[in-house]
Amino acid sequence: MNETVHQIRLPAVAGMFYPADRKTLNHDIQHYLKLAQASHPALDIKPKAIIVPHAGYIFSAAIAASAYQYLIPHKHKINRVVLLGPCHRTFFKGLALPASDAFNTPLGNIPVDQAAGQLLSGLDQVIISEQAHTDEHSLEVQLPFLQSILDHFSLIPLVVGDASQQEVAEVLERLWGDEQTLIVLSTDLSHYHDYHHAKQLDRSTSDAIANLKPELIGYEDACGRNGLKGVLSIARQKQLSVDILDIRNSGDTAGDKNRVVGYGAYAIH
Repeated sequence: MNETVHQIRLPAVAGMFYPADRKTLNHDIQHYLKLAQASHPALDIKPKAIIVPHAGYIFSAAIAASAYQYLIPHKHKINRVVLLGPCHRTFFKGLALPASDAFNTPLGNIPVDQAAGQLLSGLDQVIISEQAHTDEHSLEVQLPFLQSILDHFSLIPLVVGDASQQEVAEVLERLWGDEQTLIVLSTDLSHYHDYHHAKQLDRSTSDAIANLKPELIGYEDACGRNGLKGVLSIARQKQLSVDILDIRNSGDTAGDKNRVVGYGAYAIH
């Protein structure tokens, strides 16, 4: 018997950031994944976490696919996804879980893991805020990729507001789980520099990510820096490794080169 869903978080950017038509969306995601598989060598190790960008698909989906394609051989092992991304619409302190029971995309509903609230109980930095999720795209654009690759999974969606890396790492420690839990961190890199300057900045940020040095990531280096620094902090604590999979910007994909946004994809294992 299917569980009753009381509240569904509906798509906010379907038809803008990615196709609203189910068939077209499926086609586009498979196209991006096939391109990534053709251009990136296979990783033998299943990632514990991936870091992916969150712009409109025409700009950043090809870069995101370079990380998502590494999940395909391990899709049967993953049944729980902790998804973190920055808040673009409203200011709040801490990390926000939704009030919703499920998140909807043109590919269907994803159940929210109802045990997350209990696991995070007692942490002052965790709040319940549907407002933080309602119009936020940083989490939403990742969902169709996850739905296209994984068979069945529950979601722990966390919008990261004004939170320290220690506060984020503390949350992730509680949610870490076993190999069935995947962590996805959604962030873009530098914003609105010229192409060549952006490449330099994003290379420097990527080196900090690869070397697990969150202290080297500055305010303007990544829009999802708070979540990113928390992920890197706990990865360092657990002595994990990071692979840089792809670094590009909107000047490489679908924009001019005068004011670009940087995108990177990384696997943590």
